[in-house]
Amino acid sequence: MRLRSIQFENFRNHRSFSFEPEDGINLIYGQNGSGKTSILEGIHYCALTKGFVSAADGECLSFSAGYFLLTALFESSSGIETAVRLSYTKESGKKLQIDGNELKPFSLHIGSIPCISFSPPEIVIVSGPPGERRRFLDNAVCQSDRRYLDNLLIYRRLLQQRNALLQQLSQSPGKDRSMLQLWSENLASSAASVTAGRVRFLAEFHPFVESLHRDLSGGQTPSIEYSSTIGRLLEPVPESELRERFLQRFQENEQQEILRGQTLSGPHRDELIFLSDGRESKRYSSQGQQRTFLISLKLALFQYFNEKIGETPICLLDDIFSELDGKRTAAVLDILEGCGQTLISSADLKNHPGSAVHHLQTTPSTQNS
Repeated sequence: MRLRSIQFENFRNHRSFSFEPEDGINLIYGQNGSGKTSILEGIHYCALTKGFVSAADGECLSFSAGYFLLTALFESSSGIETAVRLSYTKESGKKLQIDGNELKPFSLHIGSIPCISFSPPEIVIVSGPPGERRRFLDNAVCQSDRRYLDNLLIYRRLLQQRNALLQQLSQSPGKDRSMLQLWSENLASSAASVTAGRVRFLAEFHPFVESLHRDLSGGQTPSIEYSSTIGRLLEPVPESELRERFLQRFQENEQQEILRGQTLSGPHRDELIFLSDGRESKRYSSQGQQRTFLISLKLALFQYFNEKIGETPICLLDDIFSELDGKRTAAVLDILEGCGQTLISSADLKNHPGSAVHHLQTTPSTQNS
């Protein structure tokens, strides 16, 4: 997959801006405020319908603007073109058009344009709370497995409905509980499907992480463990077994869940544990080591997607070289040479043979590079 062109209107500090990257590595450099990150975020919006800096859609509007518009043209490795038009207004919210046709729900677009991103705030994937790692895992699996995305959406809906019933039972202790068993059975089946998809992905994904992390870290051995609320899962488990274990846990926690008005077990509470040489990275690794682990995860995603779905993802790497020494920077660039189209933002110009260089000037309204 490659991006042929993208146009910005009123998107962050780009009032009117057109960008046409080259194949291979594209280095986008300029001073802070020149709009480097905004270019990558706009591409991410077109690929995955959201930004990678966790900002609300309204925060992406240029100052005093009432709308933003992103128009992009992508081309697959087989030559098929996809035109994406994504707009947002305060009144109507976000709208997505693919090849001229409005698409709803947005989830139907996920996976059609594989995309890998890196940004400095994402260090929380390694160092932050469990929710950040679950979000990373779900985003990765959704791009490579359409069935998983459907299962995840079903699980979230069932979870919301079961929690609503638990809250009702909490407020009315004498109310009939017979409906809770039905919701528990449905949620257990859905939880099993989501958990099985996550564990299956990690089993396939880990070899890619192991190879890359050893190269970038100087020989450290990484590992990834999935800690579920029904026990630590180190290898794939049949869905039928997972379903019974979830159902048993719901029954064991029923009284406590009613008192608290929420479901206490399930994929929404599971944890992903990253280790380096057997030590948990979140607790024992330095910030530089955590950053190296995160880069390894992101580059491993590229290799995994390329093999799994047969389409080369677009790589969007925001300020990836900060805090990396010269040796690791060179190693990353060498790896990226085989990663199809890559866009890298940097405050400094990094000389690398064969790379396309785009210099952004800091202006009140960026026009072109």
